[in-house]
Amino acid sequence: MHELSIATSIVEAVTETAAAYPGAHVKEVRLRLGALASVVEDSLRFCWDLAIEDTPLAGAALTVVTLPVVVHCDACNADSELDGVQSFRCSRCGELASDLRQGRELEIESIEIEEPESAVEQPAQEK
Repeated sequence: MHELSIATSIVEAVTETAAAYPGAHVKEVRLRLGALASVVEDSLRFCWDLAIEDTPLAGAALTVVTLPVVVHCDACNADSELDGVQSFRCSRCGELASDLRQGRELEIESIEIEEPESAVEQPAQEK
């Protein structure tokens, strides 16, 4: 189950980034996951819950955006989304398409951080 090492690596990267915001709490980590990334999303979610225990990310949500496979076809000069990963044929003309444009991603898209109460400016009080 390599998803545990992936989840651990994400936690380490986000923890390092969040260190620049002392006292802030990470609410959500948004991940882009391509259909060919060889990651089982359910396993990754399970491992995420294990990896964030007793870390500064405890309680943070993991949002996964799954990206389909997109190929470029030289025959018709078009990008097309594949219906599955069993056949890499252009969905427009049927020719084999080997130019992969999307589908292997495994990247952190964004991190939502909530600043501590003391860091939020309070309105000036009148005297």
